[in-house]
Amino acid sequence: MKTELVTTLKRQATRIIGDLRAEKVPVMITEHGKPAAYLVDVESFEANEKRMKLLEGLARGEKAFSEGRILSNLEAKKKMSRWLK
Repeated sequence: MKTELVTTLKRQATRIIGDLRAEKVPVMITEHGKPAAYLVDVESFEANEKRMKLLEGLARGEKAFSEGRILSNLEAKKKMSRWLK
């Protein structure tokens, strides 16, 4: 991961974003010596968003299972029939 000062980002945003697009390496932006933000390329950001949605769905499913909220295959097919046509 690269690190850049917020003042460098202000002065060289075009170069930093160009490097980010080319190298696909996140950039940590620091302000007063402390992390303030991360810059990531669009493809990586969108892929991470998809991963998070999938993981959230899995977590909901695991919670439902642990709470005993489960259906048989036949019950699930009946409930989902409107989407499985």
